[in-house]
Amino acid sequence: MRYLVEEAGLSDRIICDSAGTSSYHIGSPPDRRMQQAARAKGMTLTGEARQFRAEDLEAFDLILAMDRQNYRDILLLDPERRFADKVKMMCDYCTEYPDREVPDPYYGGGDGFRYVVELLQDACSGLLREMAV
Repeated sequence: MRYLVEEAGLSDRIICDSAGTSSYHIGSPPDRRMQQAARAKGMTLTGEARQFRAEDLEAFDLILAMDRQNYRDILLLDPERRFADKVKMMCDYCTEYPDREVPDPYYGGGDGFRYVVELLQDACSGLLREMAV
């Protein structure tokens, strides 16, 4: 999403962040296979893994879950459901791919990472169009 936001010249209006719902890999850079797949599309992935926190629900206007389990885990941090309307599924914004969830490529090969990059590019493009910033 950051790549598309920068490409559209909207970095001054849209802030993106990424966080996982589990504590795996906290502090680690993006997976080297994901970095490679992104590089093949002209993107550079930066940052380090962090865990999603309850405070994120208030801090961000939109929270996107990659799969149903992430969606449920995020909503568990909001027992009063004050921010539930902010939580959406990433693939809801896809326009080309029929997937309803982003598959986890971690235990597969490079093809899975390439597919996820393409799927996310589709979803992020759809989101950006819907935002009509």
